[in-house]
Amino acid sequence: MEEKLTVDPKDAQDNKVMGILAYFGILFLVPYFAAKESPFARFHANQGCVLCIVEIATMILITIVGLIPFIGWLLAILLYLLSLGYVVFAIIGIINAAKGEVKELPIFGKYRILK
Repeated sequence: MEEKLTVDPKDAQDNKVMGILAYFGILFLVPYFAAKESPFARFHANQGCVLCIVEIATMILITIVGLIPFIGWLLAILLYLLSLGYVVFAIIGIINAAKGEVKELPIFGKYRILK
């Protein structure tokens, strides 16, 4: 179930760029530190952080599995192709931030790492 949170429209308008930046890998740190007072920016920073951690974990898994000859290589290729879906999640997050919305990302959005 997708949870839609509410946020002050002025906060969302003032921090849209920060929310968008959160979905570009390690750049989730920019809104986390630069917009500490903004619940909107912090929400998107958390979403970006979770996505970044999942991406890094997947790449580590791909590297480890890729060390196994043949079967591992096939599995690594499959995992890599599936990991391209993270781009879709990032685009969803960017669109939500640009619209001033605080919608959780599918699958990973329910996790809270940053407070």
